Amino acid sequence: MSEFKVGVVGVGKMGEYHVGVLSEMREVDLVGVVDSDQERAKKISEQYKTRSYNNYKDLFNEVDAVVVAVPTSLHYAIGKEFIEAGIHTLLEKPCTDDLSKAEELFDLAEKKKIILHIGHVERFNGAVQELFKIVKDPIYIECRRMSPFSSRIKDDGVVLDIMIHDIDIVLKLVDSTVININVIGNSIFSKRDDLINAQIEFENGCIANILASRVSQNKVRTLEVTQKESSILLDYTEQEIFVHRQSSSESQLSPGSLRYKQESLIERIFVHKDNPLKLELKHFIDCAENGSQSKLAIKKELNSLQIALQILSQFKSGRQ
Repeated sequence: MSEFKVGVVGVGKMGEYHVGVLSEMREVDLVGVVDSDQERAKKISEQYKTRSYNNYKDLFNEVDAVVVAVPTSLHYAIGKEFIEAGIHTLLEKPCTDDLSKAEELFDLAEKKKIILHIGHVERFNGAVQELFKIVKDPIYIECRRMSPFSSRIKDDGVVLDIMIHDIDIVLKLVDSTVININVIGNSIFSKRDDLINAQIEFENGCIANILASRVSQNKVRTLEVTQKESSILLDYTEQEIFVHRQSSSESQLSPGSLRYKQESLIERIFVHKDNPLKLELKHFIDCAENGSQSKLAIKKELNSLQIALQILSQFKSGRQ
């Protein structure tokens, strides 16, 4: 079988991660990279022993598939051109910052019989894969995704940059319609959403509380699911899952102190740990070579973007 020819457009931090993984995949021929900063593109191409192009259109007749890791505001225009050129496309998340434009891209990909994937890399985290197997009937979900501020992210606030990961996972865990969203947040280090807390209520009664922050000095990536008989804690960074069962707690008040006592059985779930980005790219290439996208998969892709944009809209209207 011949190697699958792939290019990367945009070699900032995330784009370079893609280049690094693709350069190690035996089934891939990394044809070249493109960036508006041509010195950066040249440096990356030399480091990973590939070619740098001056214009992304130079890839049109050279590749079978492309990874587009440019700023969000450019996703629609560049993604559309590659799809129209008949090239399978992986767009880094979010797909676009406009739902109608995202729908247009998926419609165009369907007409062209082209695979369009969005880079929701957390789906391929080993712990998340296991979480989908063990969560049955969530009552409450709490997500915390916090990190220090980085001036690297100029295009998006926390909702489209990081919260969308958790929205995507939550919507897959809760098989129910969103009926209400409450949002509070603030702009601290930029004019965008730097700190957002969103409460999402589902028709089946489940509630999700999602916190995304880039104003913390501590890096946290956790998700906790409460069910009737258990509580499941997932650590994205460590790719670990702990299940707490049979919890009981009591407090004891003595003259000098107030003490809390809790007893529970804790299970640590075995997780096969691999590079989530490598698994994502393998899945994308496999679909491009052999598969097709279902209508259901496309609808789910658009659901997470729709909820993210609703949260962002609430935040902006609240600030006004």
